[in-house]
Amino acid sequence: MDIGSKIKELRLENGLTQQELANRLELTKGYISQIERNISSPSLETFFSLLEVLGTNAQDFFSSQNDDQIVHNESDFFEQENVDLKHIISWIVPNALKYEMEPIIIEIKPGGSSEIDKPHAGEEFGYCLEGEVVLVLNKKRYLVKTGESFYYLANKEHFLINISEKKTKVLWISTPPMF
Repeated sequence: MDIGSKIKELRLENGLTQQELANRLELTKGYISQIERNISSPSLETFFSLLEVLGTNAQDFFSSQNDDQIVHNESDFFEQENVDLKHIISWIVPNALKYEMEPIIIEIKPGGSSEIDKPHAGEEFGYCLEGEVVLVLNKKRYLVKTGESFYYLANKEHFLINISEKKTKVLWISTPPMF
């Protein structure tokens, strides 16, 4: 089996660039390229991390059949912290990039924000699980409190900020996948 080619195939199916995959794994783009071209072999730890980010496991990776996972739990989630923007994103559906929508949970610390999303095709939905957050949509601000939701066409610049003194947690769903 050509492991490098299979990893590349999964990366492309997920719509990820080598740089995006490297960022999620805290590796370099060059190292991902070497793995995909079978120039380097990843350690077992790196290999299993690659599989996790790509939404699969060793059994499915080496199997010729691939059944879609329906139920996901915390061990399936992938988490990334952005210290500068004071947020943590949890991708709660592995391999979501191959689907029509991509759900995440974003936890934003006081004074933090999400990345600024440029206008793109699609729609976005959010539900505030904890705290309160300000949705900035084309420079207009909307306060969203615990138990409230938001929904908009993503054809305008948009992002979330936490101006409160407490952390906030939002379930955020994008279609098509953008996070």
